Amino acid sequence: MEQYNTPFGSRCVILSDLWLNYKQDITFGDFIEYNDLGLPLAFVLSEGIVEKTPLAEQYINETWELFVDGLEIEDIGFDTLDQMLDQSKQ
Repeated sequence: MEQYNTPFGSRCVILSDLWLNYKQDITFGDFIEYNDLGLPLAFVLSEGIVEKTPLAEQYINETWELFVDGLEIEDIGFDTLDQMLDQSKQ
């Protein structure tokens, strides 16, 4: 099982932020298109619209891993999307 330094709730908030605010950004276009289930799922989980299930957690974790890998950073424990984007620039 993969170990994450960013808590599940924070992962959902960060992925939701990405989906809501960057879905028109060509930089993330392929990622957002490929993760067309994981990103909206992160949103509804972060907003409390649906309850977390093992399958939902699996989708979020896969989306998270792809995002971290795509940014070429390590999951050092993030609270915000901006922290991740700043880390990827270093």
